[in-house]
Amino acid sequence: MTTWVKENHQQESIEALKELIAIGSVNAGDGSSFPPFGEKIQECLEKALEISERLGMKTFIDPEGYYGYAEYGEGEEMLGILCHLDVVPGGNLAKWITPPFEPDVRDGVIYGRGTQDDKGPTIAALYAFKAVLDAGVTFNKRIRFIFGTDEESLWRCMEHYTKKEEIPSLGFVPDGVFPLTYAEKGLWEINLIGPGSDSLNLALGEASNVVPGEAIYDGDKAAALADELKQLDVEFVEEDGKVIVKGKSVHSSVSGEGINAINKLVQGLNKVESHPALRFIAEKIGNETNGYSLLGEVKDEVSGEMTLNTGKLVIDEYKSVITLDIRYPVTYDKEELVTGITKAAEDYGLMYEEYDSIPSLYVKKDSELVKTLMSVYQEKTGDQTEPFVSGGATYARQMPNMVAFGAHFPGSKSLAHQENEALPLDELYKAMEIYAEAIYQLAGK
Repeated sequence: MTTWVKENHQQESIEALKELIAIGSVNAGDGSSFPPFGEKIQECLEKALEISERLGMKTFIDPEGYYGYAEYGEGEEMLGILCHLDVVPGGNLAKWITPPFEPDVRDGVIYGRGTQDDKGPTIAALYAFKAVLDAGVTFNKRIRFIFGTDEESLWRCMEHYTKKEEIPSLGFVPDGVFPLTYAEKGLWEINLIGPGSDSLNLALGEASNVVPGEAIYDGDKAAALADELKQLDVEFVEEDGKVIVKGKSVHSSVSGEGINAINKLVQGLNKVESHPALRFIAEKIGNETNGYSLLGEVKDEVSGEMTLNTGKLVIDEYKSVITLDIRYPVTYDKEELVTGITKAAEDYGLMYEEYDSIPSLYVKKDSELVKTLMSVYQEKTGDQTEPFVSGGATYARQMPNMVAFGAHFPGSKSLAHQENEALPLDELYKAMEIYAEAIYQLAGK
């Protein structure tokens, strides 16, 4: 196979990635005004399009600010590469080696929020295209990079795109794990709403799709809570009258690999405070990440068992809200699960409310798209790992004939949504080479 990526592509890609990371594109809008998700996301979208223009592409930005795209070439068919520019918050800034939005390269690694999810992979794919273009390849399809801005929240960017724009004939999303994800579990985010409290004031968790790595109680029952947590052997620290429970933050799609600090805190707090939201978490979720106590076994042969994450818990004087992130198997009917959760919530005086729902993805392993991308990956790496199913949700499920294809490598440490998110430069360059061959195979032959 041809080696596409040269040193100049590598060096230019690092500078471009720094430009994107330096923009703290965390969602700061409600989607109803301009820019829909805040000035920083708009700035990052404009920067991505500016970088694309430097690479020789024509660009378009949605007048309402929901998405943009960069395109090259001619032809009826279109290869789509779907990327997202929004990122989750930085988390505990004290834990970062360098500030999350001040990109820093050291010892062959680039640090910063978005290096793995999804700015690094986006840049890898963009400069892969440039490498193939610089090699003089004539493309037989148009190539369109579609930049979303609301992936970490409600995907309103893709809702607007699919209603207004041309849908690619085929494509991939550089927002997963190599070798390839051919099926993705259904994504389902819900709120369980209950009464407020005169004695509790909690605002725990940052995002529904992040297993909370820390949960803080700051109230007059801190001493009693600490005693209960000791009895439960829950890791915590006491600081300035606060009880800080420690967990392990990971993406909710792999919640079994994390430790949910909210669930841990609630196990103790439920013993010193009486509230239905606390009882529900303590009794129907506990330390489980598969929802067994809530719904029984939810599992299939294609995609495995359901995952469930308590992403947020808010209790104030007016109401309480438990936010759950659920990834359910591809063969399950979500409505049956809705019935089960609604009934369980009602038993605790809580009301079910759907926040977001995205259907599952399933592209057959013997499809031409999957076979081509798998061949590229295997020949470039020598790795014969089979394609797999994921609990993660990518833009691939928004369009037909689309799969998630890298850029995270098997065995490499996943730091997406965590403090000190970082990407080894050799992995960036390796992904860039794989993407270059993929673009050539799908649109350049």
